[in-house]
Amino acid sequence: MTPQILLAAGLLSIAAAVAILRSYGPRYRVARLLATLQPTPLAEILEAAGAGAPRYLRVDGRIDSEQAFEDAARRPLVFRRTRVQVRSRGGWTTVEDGREEVPFEVGDGLQAISIDAATLGDGLVVIPRESTGTVADLADRAPEGLAPGAPARALIEHVSAVDQAIVLGVPGRGPDGTLRMSAGLGRPLVLTVLEVPEALRIIGGETRLRPVLVAALGGTGLALVVLAAMWAAAGVVVGAAG
Repeated sequence: MTPQILLAAGLLSIAAAVAILRSYGPRYRVARLLATLQPTPLAEILEAAGAGAPRYLRVDGRIDSEQAFEDAARRPLVFRRTRVQVRSRGGWTTVEDGREEVPFEVGDGLQAISIDAATLGDGLVVIPRESTGTVADLADRAPEGLAPGAPARALIEHVSAVDQAIVLGVPGRGPDGTLRMSAGLGRPLVLTVLEVPEALRIIGGETRLRPVLVAALGGTGLALVVLAAMWAAAGVVVGAAG
């Protein structure tokens, strides 16, 4: 066993952990941004928006809107996304993707910044409501070529006007001059009404296997790299003393 072998093993473990993280797809980047970006005071967010110097920032605050719409439970919503999906050999395929949104903002009661919900995609992290059935339940909305008994589901994600939110994005001016948070600088607009640990759990899925593997491989890899560096350093010292 040599330091080079330990270093190689450590780097391989870290690479495996990164590969597992990337298996989450675009949500991997969302998780990384949520886990690392710290909140910026709203006053600084608004100053950056007005200055026109793009920066990717995080703002925390309460959602508010004068045009909220009610759902079946009479909750005042500002955004709702409904996806109808069917199960095939390649996994879940979206056959319908509907969005409803109204202008809304996030603030602290005295100041607020608008949210460009039109750019909200994979960055929306909420607890989805799911209803399940079969392709036959979709009637004429069902895609051709699928067995009537194939699994189908509807996923509903919504944001309420009474929620606290964490928003990550680039503050700037919209076409009408409104200060707003939007996607930019090659990064998505992220919005969650959950605490960061809960949002990361939702992104990771219900299974704990992948997060556990990432933690184990990443921790082992880092330990091996450190051990290899210490071993190599000790060899240098011994060689110099000799």
